[in-house]
Amino acid sequence: MTVLEVLQSSTGYLQKRAIEHSRLNAEHLLAHVLGRKRLELYLEFERQLSEAELVPLRDFVRRRGQGEPLQHLLGTVEFCGHTFLCDRRALVPRPETEELVELLQSKIQNPQCEIVDVGTGSGVIAISLAARFPEARVHAVDISDDALALARENVNRLELSNRVNFVKGSLLQPLNGTFDLIVANLPYVARTERDSLTREVLHDPEVALFAGQQGDEVIRELIEQAPARLRPAGLLALEIGLGQEKGVCDFLRRNNYHDIESKTDYSGTPRFVFSRYG
Repeated sequence: MTVLEVLQSSTGYLQKRAIEHSRLNAEHLLAHVLGRKRLELYLEFERQLSEAELVPLRDFVRRRGQGEPLQHLLGTVEFCGHTFLCDRRALVPRPETEELVELLQSKIQNPQCEIVDVGTGSGVIAISLAARFPEARVHAVDISDDALALARENVNRLELSNRVNFVKGSLLQPLNGTFDLIVANLPYVARTERDSLTREVLHDPEVALFAGQQGDEVIRELIEQAPARLRPAGLLALEIGLGQEKGVCDFLRRNNYHDIESKTDYSGTPRFVFSRYG
């Protein structure tokens, strides 16, 4: 079979299994197997593929059809201009979280600020900010040993291991001192919503997905802890779930935060909340 024929058959297989962007997925998987860039495939449509090349591709396409995330199959994900390792040890970084980092870059006025990323997962927020602000001091906290191991692999991969301090623990409890910025993309899915999640999302670790029965319990716990750890005019930046904006903003007000601001993601969904204390 030629490259074009394989792409067409793989696309059809994925379409029958309700995989969004089936052709794009097929191209990524074939490029990965061949060690090519995806766009280079367009120059090789007539090339005949060997059985040795088709065998791993069939396995990848089958697993993708069963809902395994494309990023897990490729082993990497693009985030804020960098390539990060990605597997089932931590949440697959979402495009919305890239938006959060972009918003923070415009809000950080002091390049020598001290930052903590709470629930760092694969480390993409902490590492991206460390790369963007080389004079900043960045700390990253997670409760999961697996996630921290992946984050350390990522920081070494990008040669920033001397820039990010990784700590194991729950929220801010393992840290000392105060910070100019506390940023968090914490679990915000209610356990009652499990059946509404896609097959791909359910491959993420449960500890990174689910909070309590309401979904915002962990976020509220961080809001209560943060005042003791924020420097004067320090910023708390949160990524939140669908329908949580009003409740989170009201909770911030009741806890004496000010300059509370919510922002939508590119799809128009309220996704980020910023506030200050003191």
